[in-house]
Amino acid sequence: MTLDNPAVDVLAAGQMAQAPAPAPVPRPRRLTPRQRMARVANYLVLTFFGLIFLYPFVIQISNTFKTEPDAANNPLRLVPDPFVTDSFLRIFSGTDFPLWVFNSVLVTVIATLGRVFFDSLAGYALARLRFGGRRAIFAAIIAVMAVPGVVLLIPKFLVLNQLGMYDSYSGLIIPLLADAAGVFIMKQFFESIPGSLEEAARIDGAGVFRTYWSVILPLARPALITLTILSFQGTWNEFPHTLVAVQSPELFTLPRGLADLVGGSLGSGTQYPLKLGAALLTLIPVTIIFIIFSRRFVRGAIEGAVKE
Repeated sequence: MTLDNPAVDVLAAGQMAQAPAPAPVPRPRRLTPRQRMARVANYLVLTFFGLIFLYPFVIQISNTFKTEPDAANNPLRLVPDPFVTDSFLRIFSGTDFPLWVFNSVLVTVIATLGRVFFDSLAGYALARLRFGGRRAIFAAIIAVMAVPGVVLLIPKFLVLNQLGMYDSYSGLIIPLLADAAGVFIMKQFFESIPGSLEEAARIDGAGVFRTYWSVILPLARPALITLTILSFQGTWNEFPHTLVAVQSPELFTLPRGLADLVGGSLGSGTQYPLKLGAALLTLIPVTIIFIIFSRRFVRGAIEGAVKE
Protein backbone atom coordinates (compact mmCIF):
# COMPACT_ATOMS: atom_id res chain seq x y z
CA MET A 1 0.00 0.00 0.00
CA THR A 2 1.39 3.43 -1.01
CA LEU A 3 0.55 6.86 0.31
CA ASP A 4 0.14 9.76 -2.10
CA ASN A 5 2.05 12.94 -1.15
CA PRO A 6 0.99 15.98 -3.21
CA ALA A 7 4.16 17.91 -2.32
CA VAL A 8 6.38 15.13 -3.56
CA ASP A 9 4.38 14.84 -6.77
CA VAL A 10 4.68 18.57 -7.43
CA LEU A 11 8.43 18.52 -6.77
CA ALA A 12 8.93 15.55 -9.07
CA ALA A 13 6.87 17.20 -11.79
CA GLY A 14 8.95 20.38 -11.47
CA GLN A 15 12.18 18.46 -11.74
CA MET A 16 10.94 16.66 -14.84
CA ALA A 17 9.93 19.96 -16.36
CA GLN A 18 13.35 21.49 -15.65
CA ALA A 19 15.32 18.50 -16.95
CA PRO A 20 16.92 19.33 -20.30
CA ALA A 21 15.64 17.44 -23.28
CA PRO A 22 18.06 14.98 -24.83
CA ALA A 23 20.06 16.48 -27.67
CA PRO A 24 18.93 15.23 -31.06
CA VAL A 25 21.31 12.88 -32.80
CA PRO A 26 22.68 14.66 -35.87
CA ARG A 27 22.02 12.83 -39.07
CA PRO A 28 24.92 12.34 -41.43
CA ARG A 29 24.84 14.92 -44.15
CA ARG A 30 24.50 13.44 -47.61
CA LEU A 31 27.11 14.52 -50.09
CA THR A 32 26.15 15.78 -53.48
CA PRO A 33 27.60 14.00 -56.52
CA ARG A 34 29.96 16.93 -57.07
CA GLN A 35 31.24 16.73 -53.50
CA ARG A 36 31.74 12.99 -53.83
CA MET A 37 33.77 13.46 -56.99
CA ALA A 38 35.87 16.13 -55.28
CA ARG A 39 36.53 13.83 -52.31
CA VAL A 40 37.51 10.94 -54.58
CA ALA A 41 39.84 13.26 -56.52
CA ASN A 42 41.48 14.40 -53.28
CA TYR A 43 42.05 10.82 -52.17
CA LEU A 44 43.54 9.93 -55.55
CA VAL A 45 45.93 12.88 -55.42
CA LEU A 46 47.00 12.02 -51.86
CA THR A 47 47.48 8.38 -52.81
CA PHE A 48 49.57 9.37 -55.82
CA PHE A 49 51.92 11.56 -53.82
CA GLY A 50 52.04 8.96 -51.04
CA LEU A 51 53.19 6.33 -53.53
CA ILE A 52 55.83 8.73 -54.86
CA PHE A 53 57.08 9.26 -51.33
CA LEU A 54 57.17 5.53 -50.52
CA TYR A 55 58.65 4.40 -53.84
CA PRO A 56 62.33 4.94 -52.88
CA PHE A 57 61.79 2.96 -49.66
CA VAL A 58 60.19 0.12 -51.62
CA ILE A 59 63.14 0.12 -54.01
CA GLN A 60 65.51 0.00 -51.05
CA ILE A 61 63.73 -2.96 -49.49
CA SER A 62 63.54 -4.77 -52.83
CA ASN A 63 67.25 -4.36 -53.62
CA THR A 64 68.18 -5.55 -50.15
CA PHE A 65 66.89 -9.03 -50.99
CA LYS A 66 68.51 -9.21 -54.43
CA THR A 67 71.80 -10.67 -55.51
CA GLU A 68 74.55 -8.22 -56.46
CA PRO A 69 74.23 -8.83 -60.25
CA ASP A 70 70.44 -8.50 -60.08
CA ALA A 71 70.64 -5.26 -58.05
CA ALA A 72 73.21 -3.79 -60.45
CA ASN A 73 71.39 -4.77 -63.65
CA ASN A 74 67.78 -4.26 -62.50
CA PRO A 75 67.83 -1.73 -59.63
CA LEU A 76 64.25 -0.51 -60.24
CA ARG A 77 62.59 -3.92 -60.43
CA LEU A 78 60.34 -4.40 -57.42
CA VAL A 79 60.38 -8.21 -57.29
CA PRO A 80 63.79 -9.77 -56.46
CA ASP A 81 64.75 -12.64 -58.75
CA PRO A 82 66.02 -14.65 -56.98
CA PHE A 83 64.97 -13.74 -53.44
CA VAL A 84 68.01 -14.03 -51.14
CA THR A 85 69.00 -12.85 -47.65
CA ASP A 86 72.76 -13.03 -48.06
CA SER A 87 73.16 -9.30 -47.57
CA PHE A 88 72.05 -9.46 -43.93
CA LEU A 89 74.45 -12.31 -43.20
CA ARG A 90 77.30 -10.32 -44.70
CA ILE A 91 76.30 -7.20 -42.73
CA PHE A 92 76.79 -8.94 -39.40
CA SER A 93 79.72 -11.15 -40.37
CA GLY A 94 81.70 -9.03 -42.83
CA THR A 95 81.38 -5.54 -41.32
CA ASP A 96 81.58 -3.80 -37.96
CA PHE A 97 77.82 -3.25 -37.93
CA PRO A 98 77.29 -4.70 -34.39
CA LEU A 99 79.95 -2.33 -33.03
CA TRP A 100 78.32 0.63 -34.80
CA VAL A 101 74.96 -0.32 -33.32
CA PHE A 102 76.45 -0.48 -29.81
CA ASN A 103 78.10 2.92 -30.19
CA SER A 104 74.93 4.48 -31.59
CA VAL A 105 72.76 3.08 -28.81
CA LEU A 106 75.19 4.25 -26.13
CA VAL A 107 75.57 7.75 -27.53
CA THR A 108 71.88 8.16 -28.37
CA VAL A 109 70.51 7.01 -25.00
CA ILE A 110 72.89 9.16 -22.94
CA ALA A 111 72.54 12.20 -25.20
CA THR A 112 68.74 11.95 -25.28
CA LEU A 113 68.45 11.69 -21.50
CA GLY A 114 70.87 14.57 -21.11
CA ARG A 115 69.03 16.77 -23.57
CA VAL A 116 65.65 16.15 -21.98
CA PHE A 117 67.01 16.97 -18.51
CA PHE A 118 69.29 19.92 -19.28
CA ASP A 119 67.02 21.51 -21.90
CA SER A 120 64.01 21.34 -19.60
CA LEU A 121 66.08 22.68 -16.69
CA ALA A 122 67.39 25.59 -18.74
CA GLY A 123 63.96 26.25 -20.22
CA TYR A 124 62.40 26.39 -16.77
CA ALA A 125 65.07 28.80 -15.54
CA LEU A 126 64.55 31.12 -18.52
CA ALA A 127 60.76 30.94 -18.21
CA ARG A 128 60.29 31.30 -14.44
CA LEU A 129 63.40 32.60 -12.72
CA ARG A 130 64.18 36.30 -12.74
CA PHE A 131 67.91 37.03 -12.94
CA GLY A 132 70.18 39.49 -14.68
CA GLY A 133 70.97 38.76 -18.31
CA ARG A 134 68.05 36.39 -18.79
CA ARG A 135 66.86 38.11 -21.96
CA ALA A 136 70.39 38.31 -23.33
CA ILE A 137 70.87 34.57 -22.79
CA PHE A 138 67.60 33.78 -24.54
CA ALA A 139 68.57 36.06 -27.44
CA ALA A 140 71.88 34.22 -27.71
CA ILE A 141 70.01 30.90 -27.84
CA ILE A 142 67.85 32.19 -30.68
CA ALA A 143 70.99 33.38 -32.47
CA VAL A 144 72.58 29.94 -32.13
CA MET A 145 69.48 28.37 -33.68
CA ALA A 146 69.93 30.62 -36.72
CA VAL A 147 73.56 29.56 -37.29
CA PRO A 148 74.01 26.58 -39.67
CA GLY A 149 75.59 23.62 -37.96
CA VAL A 150 78.25 23.26 -40.66
CA VAL A 151 79.73 26.62 -39.64
CA LEU A 152 80.44 25.30 -36.14
CA LEU A 153 82.25 22.12 -37.20
CA ILE A 154 85.77 23.58 -37.19
CA PRO A 155 85.33 25.46 -33.87
CA LYS A 156 83.87 22.28 -32.38
CA PHE A 157 86.91 20.30 -33.51
CA LEU A 158 89.28 22.88 -32.05
CA VAL A 159 87.47 22.88 -28.71
CA LEU A 160 87.39 19.08 -28.48
CA ASN A 161 91.04 18.85 -29.39
CA GLN A 162 92.04 21.53 -26.88
CA LEU A 163 90.09 19.86 -24.06
CA GLY A 164 91.56 16.46 -24.82
CA MET A 165 88.20 14.91 -25.73
CA TYR A 166 88.91 14.30 -29.40
CA ASP A 167 88.52 10.71 -30.58
CA SER A 168 86.79 9.51 -27.41
CA TYR A 169 83.32 8.69 -26.15
CA SER A 170 83.25 11.91 -24.17
CA GLY A 171 83.84 13.85 -27.36
CA LEU A 172 80.94 12.01 -28.98
CA ILE A 173 78.49 12.47 -26.12
CA ILE A 174 79.16 15.68 -24.17
CA PRO A 175 78.59 18.17 -27.04
CA LEU A 176 75.20 16.55 -27.68
CA LEU A 177 73.88 16.81 -24.12
CA ALA A 178 72.08 20.12 -24.78
CA ASP A 179 70.87 22.08 -27.78
CA ALA A 180 69.32 25.49 -28.36
CA ALA A 181 66.15 24.19 -30.04
CA GLY A 182 65.28 22.03 -27.04
CA VAL A 183 65.74 24.91 -24.61
CA PHE A 184 63.49 27.08 -26.77
CA ILE A 185 60.75 24.43 -26.93
CA MET A 186 60.74 23.86 -23.18
CA LYS A 187 60.82 27.57 -22.34
CA GLN A 188 57.82 28.29 -24.55
CA PHE A 189 55.86 25.43 -23.01
CA PHE A 190 56.70 26.32 -19.41
CA GLU A 191 55.45 29.85 -20.01
CA SER A 192 52.01 28.44 -20.89
CA ILE A 193 51.65 26.77 -17.45
CA PRO A 194 49.77 28.93 -14.88
CA GLY A 195 52.00 30.47 -12.23
CA SER A 196 49.42 29.72 -9.52
CA LEU A 197 50.68 26.13 -9.38
CA GLU A 198 54.15 27.31 -8.40
CA GLU A 199 52.73 29.68 -5.82
CA ALA A 200 50.83 26.82 -4.21
CA ALA A 201 54.00 24.71 -4.19
CA ARG A 202 55.95 27.51 -2.50
CA ILE A 203 53.26 27.86 0.14
CA ASP A 204 53.65 24.14 0.85
CA GLY A 205 57.38 24.70 1.37
CA ALA A 206 58.76 23.36 -1.91
CA GLY A 207 61.99 24.87 -3.22
CA VAL A 208 62.78 25.88 -6.79
CA PHE A 209 64.11 22.50 -7.92
CA ARG A 210 61.38 20.57 -6.09
CA THR A 211 58.75 22.74 -7.75
CA TYR A 212 60.34 22.17 -11.13
CA TRP A 213 60.76 18.40 -10.66
CA SER A 214 57.54 17.46 -8.86
CA VAL A 215 55.00 20.05 -10.01
CA ILE A 216 55.90 21.63 -13.34
CA LEU A 217 57.77 18.83 -15.12
CA PRO A 218 54.90 16.27 -14.96
CA LEU A 219 52.65 18.85 -16.63
CA ALA A 220 55.12 19.24 -19.49
CA ARG A 221 54.73 15.67 -20.74
CA PRO A 222 53.72 16.62 -24.32
CA ALA A 223 56.75 18.90 -24.67
CA LEU A 224 59.03 16.31 -23.09
CA ILE A 225 57.84 13.61 -25.47
CA THR A 226 58.32 15.92 -28.43
CA LEU A 227 61.83 16.73 -27.24
CA THR A 228 62.56 13.04 -26.73
CA ILE A 229 61.53 12.18 -30.28
CA LEU A 230 63.55 15.01 -31.80
CA SER A 231 66.60 14.28 -29.64
CA PHE A 232 66.57 10.54 -30.31
CA GLN A 233 66.11 10.96 -34.03
CA GLY A 234 68.68 13.74 -34.32
CA THR A 235 71.33 11.94 -32.27
CA TRP A 236 70.75 8.58 -33.95
CA ASN A 237 71.20 10.16 -37.39
CA GLU A 238 73.99 12.54 -36.35
CA PHE A 239 76.77 12.47 -38.93
CA PRO A 240 78.62 15.84 -39.13
CA HIS A 241 79.47 15.75 -35.42
CA THR A 242 81.11 12.33 -35.75
CA LEU A 243 83.34 13.65 -38.53
CA VAL A 244 85.02 16.15 -36.21
CA ALA A 245 84.73 14.19 -32.94
CA VAL A 246 86.30 10.79 -33.74
CA GLN A 247 88.55 9.13 -36.27
CA SER A 248 89.07 5.63 -34.83
CA PRO A 249 86.89 2.92 -36.45
CA GLU A 250 86.20 1.54 -32.96
CA LEU A 251 84.21 4.71 -32.16
CA PHE A 252 82.16 4.89 -35.35
CA THR A 253 78.40 5.19 -34.97
CA LEU A 254 75.93 3.92 -37.57
CA PRO A 255 75.90 7.05 -39.77
CA ARG A 256 79.69 7.18 -39.82
CA GLY A 257 79.95 3.46 -40.47
CA LEU A 258 77.40 3.60 -43.31
CA ALA A 259 79.31 6.48 -44.85
CA ASP A 260 82.42 4.33 -44.68
CA LEU A 261 80.59 1.52 -46.48
CA VAL A 262 79.25 3.81 -49.17
CA GLY A 263 82.71 5.32 -49.57
CA GLY A 264 84.04 1.99 -50.79
CA SER A 265 85.70 0.48 -47.74
CA LEU A 266 84.46 -2.97 -48.76
CA GLY A 267 86.57 -3.09 -51.88
CA SER A 268 85.45 -3.59 -55.48
CA GLY A 269 81.88 -3.85 -56.67
CA THR A 270 78.77 -1.82 -55.97
CA GLN A 271 77.45 -4.15 -53.27
CA TYR A 272 74.08 -2.41 -53.28
CA PRO A 273 72.24 -5.14 -51.30
CA LEU A 274 74.70 -4.93 -48.42
CA LYS A 275 74.72 -1.13 -48.25
CA LEU A 276 70.95 -0.78 -48.59
CA GLY A 277 70.36 -3.56 -46.07
CA ALA A 278 72.55 -1.82 -43.50
CA ALA A 279 70.70 1.44 -44.11
CA LEU A 280 67.37 -0.38 -43.75
CA LEU A 281 68.36 -1.81 -40.37
CA THR A 282 69.22 1.65 -39.06
CA LEU A 283 65.63 2.80 -39.67
CA ILE A 284 64.08 0.23 -37.35
CA PRO A 285 64.91 1.79 -33.92
CA VAL A 286 63.91 5.29 -34.98
CA THR A 287 60.65 4.03 -36.44
CA ILE A 288 59.76 2.11 -33.28
CA ILE A 289 60.55 5.05 -31.00
CA PHE A 290 58.56 7.43 -33.17
CA ILE A 291 55.48 5.20 -33.27
CA ILE A 292 55.49 4.61 -29.50
CA PHE A 293 56.07 8.19 -28.45
CA SER A 294 53.85 9.74 -31.11
CA ARG A 295 50.87 7.84 -29.70
CA ARG A 296 51.70 8.99 -26.18
CA PHE A 297 52.15 12.52 -27.46
CA VAL A 298 48.67 12.59 -28.98
CA ARG A 299 47.20 11.07 -25.82
CA GLY A 300 49.01 13.59 -23.61
CA ALA A 301 47.89 16.49 -25.77
CA ILE A 302 44.26 15.35 -25.56
CA GLU A 303 44.46 14.96 -21.79
CA GLY A 304 45.97 18.42 -21.48
CA ALA A 305 43.19 19.94 -23.58
CA VAL A 306 40.51 18.21 -21.49
CA LYS A 307 42.07 19.45 -18.23
CA GLU A 308 42.18 23.00 -19.51
